[in-house]
Amino acid sequence: MAPISVYVHIPFCPRKCGYCDFNSYAMTGDIVDQTTEAIVRQVQTSPLRGRPAKTVFFGGGTPTFLEADALNRVLAAVLDTHPPLPEAEITSEANPGTVDSEKFKAMRGAGFNRVSLGAQSFDTSDLIRLGRVHSPSEVGVAVARARAAGFQRINVDLMFGLPGQSLAAWRQNLLTALSLGTDHLSLYGLTIEQNTRFFKFQQRGMLDLPDDETQSAMYELAVSLCQKHGLEQYEISNFAKPGHECQHNLAYWHCEEYAAYGPGAVGCIGPWGQRRRFTNLKGPKLYVDAISQGSPGFIEEEEVDAITQETERIMMGLRLNTGIKVESVDLRELTKLVKSGHLESQEDRIRLTPAGRLVANQVIARLIPG
Repeated sequence: MAPISVYVHIPFCPRKCGYCDFNSYAMTGDIVDQTTEAIVRQVQTSPLRGRPAKTVFFGGGTPTFLEADALNRVLAAVLDTHPPLPEAEITSEANPGTVDSEKFKAMRGAGFNRVSLGAQSFDTSDLIRLGRVHSPSEVGVAVARARAAGFQRINVDLMFGLPGQSLAAWRQNLLTALSLGTDHLSLYGLTIEQNTRFFKFQQRGMLDLPDDETQSAMYELAVSLCQKHGLEQYEISNFAKPGHECQHNLAYWHCEEYAAYGPGAVGCIGPWGQRRRFTNLKGPKLYVDAISQGSPGFIEEEEVDAITQETERIMMGLRLNTGIKVESVDLRELTKLVKSGHLESQEDRIRLTPAGRLVANQVIARLIPG
């Protein structure tokens, strides 16, 4: 059977951050245990049982909000259902304030071999505004503890374009992250999403966000400093030492198949042009009830036809520095975008230029036929 990637969604967090529109809940008590057991059951009864895992990724929410035993019980179910390939990348996201040495050791012993730390900033005032529960110093401590536990592959997430953030402050954040010597950095610009506290603040004029010119300068600085420190950009927001790119995310960007378990998780399975996308029930209580009644747990199933999948190939593939093959893009727009300096073409491939990455969404939208 062909290998697939596997995503597991743990929907709980110590606190709901002001910018977050992910399917996450600041819940405690029985519902956490019930949801954990429901995820295990969904995995164990999966119709995809037996398909090997090329990557496994635990996201959220905050997977490390769970106790180590619970987290590892879910992983054990995944590895039993989807026997991992010998070199499978097995990642868990982690909040620096929810992990200690013992939890890292337990996770590493259970099979996790990569950890992604949600630092977001090394500035105390930023963390308070964002609603994070950790302090700046806990990030470096978490990196050291992960290394001591045997994790050789560590990512750190940072955000730029934060309320009140200056270019100088962003530079300091970058330098601090780079000084930790991790093999991967994910650097995201803040986006204001509906149904978040930040959206409401923005509507009321309460967010002092950097202007577009400053945010562009922040992005360009990130690209430059990462390159100087040996982290090559391989995707719009991701930088890695050679050979340490996130294999799970590459599966998404290459439009490969992936299974999904847990509340709100989305999976996509099937041959090219005949795929089906499954979205699990989002609310933990609804999800638990559905799984306990023998339901597969998803609320939505849709066909991903050839046209839709080709659109997604363009949208996802152009995020990568390697770009995509020229196949079904709008050729008139392609010519214009190459001439304007937003795209470059080489043999049968096209990719965004540095200028194009600053306006990637607009460029990609122009390339999609119809």
